[in-house]
This record gives sequence, C-alpha cells and structure tokens, in this order.
Amino acid sequence: MTLAAVQGQARAVGALRSALQQGALPHACLLAGPSGVGKQLAAIGLAQALLCPQAPGEGCGRCSTCQRVERLAHPDVLWLMPEEEQVRRRLAGRSDFTHVPSRDVRVEQVRQLQERLSLRGLESPRKVVLVLSAEAMNPAAQNAFLKTLEEPPSDTTLVLVTSAPDRLLPTLRSRCVRYGFSPLPRALVAAHLAKARGLDPAQAEAVAALADGSLERALALDPEQLERRRATIRAFEAVTGEDLRTALRFAELTGTSRDEAEEALGVLAMWVRDVAVVPFSGATLFHPELRSLATTAAARLDEDRLHLRFRLLDEAQVAISKRNASPRLQMERLALEMAEGARP
Repeated sequence: MTLAAVQGQARAVGALRSALQQGALPHACLLAGPSGVGKQLAAIGLAQALLCPQAPGEGCGRCSTCQRVERLAHPDVLWLMPEEEQVRRRLAGRSDFTHVPSRDVRVEQVRQLQERLSLRGLESPRKVVLVLSAEAMNPAAQNAFLKTLEEPPSDTTLVLVTSAPDRLLPTLRSRCVRYGFSPLPRALVAAHLAKARGLDPAQAEAVAALADGSLERALALDPEQLERRRATIRAFEAVTGEDLRTALRFAELTGTSRDEAEEALGVLAMWVRDVAVVPFSGATLFHPELRSLATTAAARLDEDRLHLRFRLLDEAQVAISKRNASPRLQMERLALEMAEGARP
C-alpha cells in the first residue's frame, strides 16, 4: 500500500509526493483530517517511500522493506499509539502489560521512543516515527514529545496522524507542516462498499451517504443499523403537539441507554441538516432515500422551528455526554419542547 494507492486525497498526497521528489520533506509532518479517509495509509506509504531500496522516494509496495513497513514490523519504523490500540491491532497482547492497557499515549511511551531514536538504524540510514492517533497523547506525553520536535535527530522523519488536531498543543502543531485530508467522495465510498460487502448500488449509496466521507465509518454500518436510523428519524418526525404520546414514544425508542441516545442525536443532527437543505436544488443529502420525508418536513417548518431543532439537539447532546444527565429524560425533554414549538 504505497502513496500511489491512497485514493480520494489527491491534494494531500500530491503535496507529500512533491516534497519527496524535491528532497524537501519536512522533519515533522502532521496528517490531519476526519477518521477513515486514508491518513494512516498515507503515513505508511510515506514511510515506504523513505525506506524502500527498490523505488526510493516512491515505494514499490512489493519488496521486503515495503511489506514490513505496511505490517508495522520494520525495525526502523517506530510507532507510537495507545496500549489499548496496540492490543486491538494485535501488535501486543494484554498479558504484555502489568496494568490495564491505557487509552492514552503515556509519557513513559514517549521517553521509550526517545531512547530508541538515540540509537542508529538497524537496516536503514533513516528512521521514521509514526504517531498514530496523535491526539491520544496526554498533556504530559505531548510536552515530552515537544523535545523531539524541537531537537529532531537528523536521520529521522516524524509523521503524526490525527483526526482531532485541536486536541494537540499549539506549540506541537506549530512545529509540524500540516497536510490536510478531506472526507472521501461519496461515490468512492459507495464503490468500496459494493465491492467489500457485496451491497447493491442502492444499499451502498445509502450507507455511504451516512458515512460523511469516512470509509471506516461506512464499513462499520450495516443494513440493520441503517433501518434503526430510519426508524429514529420517522419517530422524530412523528412527534406532534396534538398528541404528546408521540414524544414519549420517541423517548422510549431512543433513550434506553446513553450510547443509544448519543447515536440517535448524531443521526438526527444529520437529518435536520437534510431538512434544512432539501429545498435547494442539487442538495446532497445524508439520507437520500428519505428525500420525500425531508421535503414534507421542510414544507411545514419555518426558519425559527429549524433553529429550535438544532438547538434542542445540541442541548441534549451536551447534557448527556458532558453532564451525565439521564438519556431518557433528555430525549423526553427534547421531544416535548419540539412538540411545543410546533404548535401554531
């Protein structure tokens, strides 16, 4: 999997390849963008391009070096990620740790990395550091990592991958050259889904529409989840001020647990956006299969009621995720206030 194989990111990959060809690759690269859009593939492709003996500056993808880089098994490609993620990727076992594997990158891991960087490469004159999920570094780890960014070894390229760059210290971000990755085109995600999961074109398009440009998110969805999302939307649109039992039915469906409530709120945020844009010709919807329902909803909602929906969804999200509020009560409140706002 070389840089040439990364799809849908022509601008970012083009900038990386240009820097390689000109011998102007910065010592620290920050690959930033949504999850599941090719950042990690690009980081691995960049490491291959730097170390491949068969196609220097590009990577062949076939030699022993490129294949070991792809498996994160090359001795001169050092990686940094949370211990829990190491277990998930089968790069380590739970028995390898004397404690519960951490979800953060800890300062001890950064110091171990720095010790390894002080040694000469085993096979290559150059070393590459891949910091996968860079936002997972806790504050102490980020401050420790700053030392490496400020005084980088001359034979080392640092590649930080993140889907949440704002969680990195400004001083850390300022010492990296940023390469921005965008959501993938919907057609590309749909094509991958059709091939990988054997979906028909209509199913693949519906799932891709919900993935918001993330192949990772698209592959995690299934037709059963898609139907649950549709049921959530229909229950939301069924809420009416004339029959408050519709609000209670909505809360019963979506408020049984914190996870279900947060998932429902995410679905509805995309849905309300669909309702807001559906009157405009050529608008791309997250739920294209529900265009008729979106059109009907848009016809009966003025601007104030649309803003009310956005505000209520945001308030419920904050209350549940930040303030540990009851999911059921928050979903009831959302529906009842929306029903009250719908009264003439």
